[in-house]
Amino acid sequence: MQATYDRYRAAVDEALRAHPLLGGAWPDTTIAPQSPPPEGQIPQPLRSAMRYSLLLPGKRLRPVLLLAAYALCCDDMSPAMPYALALEMIHTYSLIHDDLPAMDDDDLRRGKPTNHRVYGENVAILAGDGLYSLALETMLAAALTAKQPARAVAAMEEIARRAGVTGMIAGQSLDVKLEGVAPDAPMVAYIHRHKTADLMTAPVVAGLLLAGASDVLLSAGKAYGQALGLAFQIVDDLMDVQGDAQTMGKHTGMDAQRGKLTWPAVYGAEASRVMAARCVAEAVDALAPFGEKADFLTELARDSLTRVS
Repeated sequence: MQATYDRYRAAVDEALRAHPLLGGAWPDTTIAPQSPPPEGQIPQPLRSAMRYSLLLPGKRLRPVLLLAAYALCCDDMSPAMPYALALEMIHTYSLIHDDLPAMDDDDLRRGKPTNHRVYGENVAILAGDGLYSLALETMLAAALTAKQPARAVAAMEEIARRAGVTGMIAGQSLDVKLEGVAPDAPMVAYIHRHKTADLMTAPVVAGLLLAGASDVLLSAGKAYGQALGLAFQIVDDLMDVQGDAQTMGKHTGMDAQRGKLTWPAVYGAEASRVMAARCVAEAVDALAPFGEKADFLTELARDSLTRVS
C-alpha cells in the first residue's frame, strides 16, 4: 500500500511544482514588488506565500484519494491530475485561513511557521483566496479541453459544492462560532461531516465522475468518503488530546483550550476509538462493489486508525 501511496504523492508533488503559475525556483520570502509583474503572472509576495504553504511536505491525502478513485475505472491518471491539484490547493487555502488569528490562531503547521507568521496576516488571507481561485482556474482550464466535458463539469461541481457554503465552510463556520458551548452529539456530527468528511468525499466521487462510473459505484464512493472522513476526524480529535506537536506538525491540546466541539469532548476517548473503528469498517464495506480493485482504498482506510493507539 505504501509504495502505491508514495507513487501517487510523488506524481502530485511533481505536478504542483510544474504548475505554470507556481513553478520555477523558490523566490525569496522577503521579496517586495519593485515594478509591476508581467501580465498573467502572480505578483510578489503573493506568489511566494501561495507556494510556501502549498509546497510544504504533506500527505496529499485528498489528491491521492481522487487519483485512486479514478484508477478504479481508468488506467491513465493524467486527465484526473488537474482536479487532484485543485483539491490540494483548496485544502491548503483552508489550512492557511484556519491558522489565522481570527480563526484558530496557530503558529505551526506541518512543522513550519504558519503562513501569516511568515508573510503577515494580510498576505496570508490573500494567499488563501488566491489558492482557491487558482483551484477553480485549474479545473476550468482542464474542462475546456476534456474529451468528456460533461464528466469534467460534474466533477468540478462536486468539488466546489463540498468545499463550499453547504460543505466544508458550513462545518468550519459552526466550528468557530460554537467554541465554548456544551458538547452536543448531533452538532459535532454535523460539523465534522462537513468540515472534514466533505473534502474527503469530494475527491472520491469526483474521481469516479471523471472516469464515468455508474450510479451504483458513485453511491459506494460517496459512502466510503463520508465514513473515511469521519474516522479521520475522530482520530485527529484523539491525537489532539494524546499526540505531540512533533508527530502532528502542529500544536496539540488546542481543542480543549478553545472549547471545541470534538468527539472526545462528547463521548470520551475510549468510545471515540470504538466509533472511529466502526467508521473504518463502514468505509471498507462500502467498497464491496469495486472488488479487489479497491484494495488500496481499503488499506488506506484501515491505516487511518494507526495514527492513534
